[in-house]
Amino acid sequence: MARRHTDNEADGNDIDITPMLDIVFIMLIFFIVTTSFVKESGVTVSRPSAQTAEEKKGSNILVAIRSNGEIWIDRRAIDVRAVRPNIERMKAENPEGAVIIQADEYSPTGLLVKVMDQVRLAGITNISISAEAAN
Repeated sequence: MARRHTDNEADGNDIDITPMLDIVFIMLIFFIVTTSFVKESGVTVSRPSAQTAEEKKGSNILVAIRSNGEIWIDRRAIDVRAVRPNIERMKAENPEGAVIIQADEYSPTGLLVKVMDQVRLAGITNISISAEAAN
């Protein structure tokens, strides 16, 4: 014999997922709010060591200068003339961010000065040069 479902039986078998969706949305909002957005340079450089090196916390804009003279911002190699527009764009996204230049130990000093000049022309005066802490 085939069994037929009545309306009374169907009503009792529903699962209410509304509380679960509320929890998922609350967790999503929590993770979005607590995430710090850091713009990585995209390459690893061999930084010089310094005894007075300090760790700088916060959301910062990273610029890397490799030993061969390449400049990297936001995981892309750019020309020195493109530093200013890129920094201006990133400053608009993160007005409180400082710029940290990760210059390779053997990178040209003249290029470092040009990059610092472009960052200052973009309106940021809070510039740091990254170094390894000496033991």
